[in-house]
Amino acid sequence: MVYYNHENSKVFTYDGRETAPMRVTSELFLDGDGNPINFLDAVIGGLSVGTPGAVAMLGRAHAAHGRLPWAELFQDAIDLAETGFPIGQRLATMLSGKVGTRLRTFPEARQYFFPNNVPLKAGQIVRNKNFAATLSIVAEQGPGAFYHGQIAKDIVETVQNVPERAGYLELDDFANYQAVERPPVCYTYREYRICGMGPPSSGAVTIGQILGILEHFELASLGVENPLSWHLLIEASKLAFSDRNQYVADPKFVAVPVDDLLNPEYLRQRAKLIDLQFALPTPVEAGQPSGEQTVRHSPDSANGRSGTSHFSIIDRYGNAVSMTSTIEGPFGSQLMVNGFLLNNELTDFSFVAQRNGQLVANRVEPGKRPRSSMSPTLVFNADGSLRLIIGSPGGSRIIGYVVKTLIAVLDWGMSVQDSIELHHVINQNGVTELEKETAAQWFLQPKLSELGHQLRLTKLVSGLHGIEFVDGALLGGADHRREGVALGLSSKDINELNEQLVE
Repeated sequence: MVYYNHENSKVFTYDGRETAPMRVTSELFLDGDGNPINFLDAVIGGLSVGTPGAVAMLGRAHAAHGRLPWAELFQDAIDLAETGFPIGQRLATMLSGKVGTRLRTFPEARQYFFPNNVPLKAGQIVRNKNFAATLSIVAEQGPGAFYHGQIAKDIVETVQNVPERAGYLELDDFANYQAVERPPVCYTYREYRICGMGPPSSGAVTIGQILGILEHFELASLGVENPLSWHLLIEASKLAFSDRNQYVADPKFVAVPVDDLLNPEYLRQRAKLIDLQFALPTPVEAGQPSGEQTVRHSPDSANGRSGTSHFSIIDRYGNAVSMTSTIEGPFGSQLMVNGFLLNNELTDFSFVAQRNGQLVANRVEPGKRPRSSMSPTLVFNADGSLRLIIGSPGGSRIIGYVVKTLIAVLDWGMSVQDSIELHHVINQNGVTELEKETAAQWFLQPKLSELGHQLRLTKLVSGLHGIEFVDGALLGGADHRREGVALGLSSKDINELNEQLVE
């Protein structure tokens, strides 16, 4: 959670990232021969479940900044769980596909998502009495009820008793969990100040690096339709992801050189590596931001899956929140307890602890938080006023989704909604992914191929959710790729109204 307090003009960030159980070892995801197990074998079941942190984080943020009583904040959600809501087409499609097949394996999930052994259909009303009961307990007894009572016992029992792939969560893991207030990661991009979440999230650092590299190129004059703009974005992303994979992990376990990675002089040197005529071959090697001659850790290119949610909020007082929450993959571990799904967050760790004799920074360790790509972001004008609240679900592609939207709004002058709808071009220091059936495929693909980029067409399902501030107006943007809709006036509506006023 990235929170802006309007009264004192300060940014606060809260880390509710899951932690690895204290009983795990670095061999958690290795087979008897020391080889990494199949990814889906790691995901499904109890092995991948970390200690949940969102409730503790929300409790800590509320204690510091909340205006309303804790219990009042749950009633709308409780009512929705009890009275029901219509299933969307995207969820219905997932349930009828391969993901749904895996979900059927576990009794509570099967009962909820497949009543009478039939997957829920679009438009069907679904109710969740068990979840309403869980929310009521947390509302009435406070966040501690999640970590010290029956809810924690039910989660531990479920995780430890999965046939095959049982996990290591214990009650002590819940009792000892702590949400952390961390210093925000802030940097400047052109005339703007941008703030986000620091490690173990790689979001703010990686986005800051991408933008810091791109600041040495005139993106505004190049424009959105120029293939060179997208070439520059791809190359900056390669360079930033090489550093992300090398250095970013839980700062309690690894010294992450955040200031060095965002140092303008270091990023200027990295920008010099970009050739305007030809693509850098991948994988690009990580830099040495602090001038060290040796690299302490082996790179880890493990990327998360897209089982994430994001929301952006501003209230009547001018306080703002950008918050991203995740259970990792679609439907998490597939385990459901008391009306909610459990995460598979531990698969965000590297499956191997070392490569070529060097330890991996993001390796599994007891009590450690896995690296994430969550990128809740706030943008401020030079005078300190809010310019943009933005974030997205989407696994490790979140970084690319958010940085594209930032560039579209800040450099190309597009509205937040148009920026969200703009085609995606993603690179994580490997093959460049182009969003298929968009201008990225029809227009950019041949141009980028000429520059030597390795390309792959794919469906890129972002869920960007933003609020833009323009001349005193609030403009909302929501991603249609996940059935998002922004209510209120669009920029087009406002322009039409202004024209009518002039007339």
